[in-house]
Amino acid sequence: MTYDRTAIITGLHDLADFLDAHPDIPITGCVPVYHFADHGTDADQRAEIEQIANLLGSPVQAQTPYGHYVTTISFGPIQYRAVAITAAARARHDADDSYRGCIQPNPTPAT
Repeated sequence: MTYDRTAIITGLHDLADFLDAHPDIPITGCVPVYHFADHGTDADQRAEIEQIANLLGSPVQAQTPYGHYVTTISFGPIQYRAVAITAAARARHDADDSYRGCIQPNPTPAT
């Protein structure tokens, strides 16, 4: 899937203007914007995150237990996060998710 970078940037500006003009609309305390490296091998994806980290001037964090490789830059409560998820981590997630809907708990008795 390709993205129109100009449209995304324009949309972010439009959202900021809209929220500024409508102060009664609730918003969350943190707004992350994600980029996922999703092409190539684990090494290719880590290299992409390292390249982005160099452009951002931010460190890379290897979140080892989860198999994520991340770099982040913050603008107040707004964050840009570039993430690579290893093949092993994706496989673990897929295995865990394969049970979704297969186990039905007993109904909770009405009190």
